Amino acid sequence: MAAASAHTPAHTGPLSGIRVVDLTSMVFGPYATQIMADMGADVIKVEQPAGDDTRYINAGQEHGLGGIFVNVNRGKKSVVLDLRSDEGKAALRKLIATADVFIHSMRGKAIARLGFDYAAVSAIRPDIVYTNCYGFSRRGPYADKPAYDDTIQAECGIPHVQQLMNGEPGFVATIMADKVAGLTALYATTMALFHRQRTGEGQEVEVGMFETMASFMLVEHAGGKLFDPPIGPAHYPRAANKHRRPYRTKDGYVAALIYNDRHWNAFTQAVQPEWVTPDMATLASRAGQIEHIYQRLGETFLTRTTAEWLDLLGALNVPAAPLRTTDELFDDPHLEAVGFFEDMETPQGKVRFPGVPTWFSKTPGKVAGPTPQLGRDTDEVLASLD
Repeated sequence: MAAASAHTPAHTGPLSGIRVVDLTSMVFGPYATQIMADMGADVIKVEQPAGDDTRYINAGQEHGLGGIFVNVNRGKKSVVLDLRSDEGKAALRKLIATADVFIHSMRGKAIARLGFDYAAVSAIRPDIVYTNCYGFSRRGPYADKPAYDDTIQAECGIPHVQQLMNGEPGFVATIMADKVAGLTALYATTMALFHRQRTGEGQEVEVGMFETMASFMLVEHAGGKLFDPPIGPAHYPRAANKHRRPYRTKDGYVAALIYNDRHWNAFTQAVQPEWVTPDMATLASRAGQIEHIYQRLGETFLTRTTAEWLDLLGALNVPAAPLRTTDELFDDPHLEAVGFFEDMETPQGKVRFPGVPTWFSKTPGKVAGPTPQLGRDTDEVLASLD
């Protein structure tokens, strides 16, 4: 493992001592490497002279430090290299020689043209873990298609199941494909590091957004298509049901899941809806008439206020929640109690970072530091290589 530099964040997360050379941009790759940085890795973000486009796509305290960029690139170093020049390529080769992980989000042909495909990088550092973050695997016919979150959502069936639920196709209101693929790149890279720790052997890893999201969606939506021959369509009826939505109450909405037999029995005994029949007694029997049950539950929830339902369902230990906004998360008492948010003074002002969602008793992670201005660390990092 490469020794950490004097400016590596001073904490002992589980990836402390690992150096990551990060040629990713936008959100998919940077989200993976942000978590690596929070977990102690020395992450060196290599940017072209114009910088990562995400620096500029939304508001920030300073030009080039927009909110999304600040969140997914915190705690990293920024090194600007023009990889079209011989000088830039030579500097990157020196940097690779000190690295444990090389991760990029270029298309396969593009990174090869620059001279940094796996064969070239592993020739410099044979035990390196080399992670490709692609839209589509380079091993298939979609290899050269451009990929963004919206198009990957479309490719993997999200608008289709949203149409089953809502009557027309739609995207989910979050960049789900980018973030799920980022988490996949994280676990794939750390698994490869685990293999290297045991054997001394580096390897190449490939993570495709499309393949990742196909796997993600088909966990439940494979449905009857999982079997050969198929015994039903490829979707999970409960998840895509048009009546599966927050229930309207007398004065608002509530989310409630009256799902397993214990929840069902507690709810029906307390509320005694007149529409409940004996053939709804088990989860299996309810699954076959879930649309009817959701519709009748919707009618029942109109009879009380949100507060009344939350009090009752809480007493019955039935899963229920009010509908919160994303703004409200910043003041949530549970997140406050567990220390989820980390306030940090940066050169641009105070930032309240959503922190590390996992807890380790021996090697806890933390927000590794502020987000770098473009090229902030170029001179320092390159000087350390001489």
